[in-house]
Amino acid sequence: MNIIPLPAFNDNYIWLLRAGTRAAVVDPGDATPVLDYLAAEGLSLDAILITHHHPDHTGGVSALLAQAPVPVFGPAHERIAGIDHPVGEGDVVSLPGLGLEFAVLDLPGHTAGHVGYVGGGALFCGDTLFAAGCGRLFEGTPAQMYASLAKLAALPGDTQVYCTHEYTLSNLAFAAAVEPANPAIAERIEACKAQRAADRPTVPFPLAGELLTNPFLRSHEAAVVRQAEAQVGRGLTTPVEVFAAIREWKNRF
Repeated sequence: MNIIPLPAFNDNYIWLLRAGTRAAVVDPGDATPVLDYLAAEGLSLDAILITHHHPDHTGGVSALLAQAPVPVFGPAHERIAGIDHPVGEGDVVSLPGLGLEFAVLDLPGHTAGHVGYVGGGALFCGDTLFAAGCGRLFEGTPAQMYASLAKLAALPGDTQVYCTHEYTLSNLAFAAAVEPANPAIAERIEACKAQRAADRPTVPFPLAGELLTNPFLRSHEAAVVRQAEAQVGRGLTTPVEVFAAIREWKNRF
């Protein structure tokens, strides 16, 4: 599986999967970079995968369908124009033209019906998990997002995570505020600064590194608990409470 990042807007990535002359795209918020790449590389579009309903993830669907009436897979519990294959937890997305299959995961939190796709060692998680961060809770609850992140954290550590925004350095700045004595965060900051200085994406990234540096996956760690309690001025008794306090802090950071 060859996966190409197509930059869009200020900090989005549209992910294009290609095998031979066939391609699929994940979260095409803008059709133009997709159509330009397909034309330049002589590729035909086989399918579109959507993680959630926000316009920067769906805005290009209608224009792509006007050029190629392909299957559109997306969350069964969100109303998104163009989806003709609604999917949810336990479903499998099969892309025979590319020789690929993805298991669907329900990932509520950022939006109520958010889904992810995992297969071939890759995870397409939309705006649920970011490098050293997670999405804002626009529609879901802290408990839902915590459970969604726990589901992702249980995947194999060598899973490559393909989120849809280049937020890494700002997220790492927050992670360093949460855990200033964490050496893994300091090392990752330097590595990601070098990537960005070379105009390279910091995405994808291995899931294993998130367990060491992402405060939203570390709600059980004593240092994170202490910082969360300091933010709210009281004791916190569950990882969900810690997560909620850290997420609210990040909203203000």
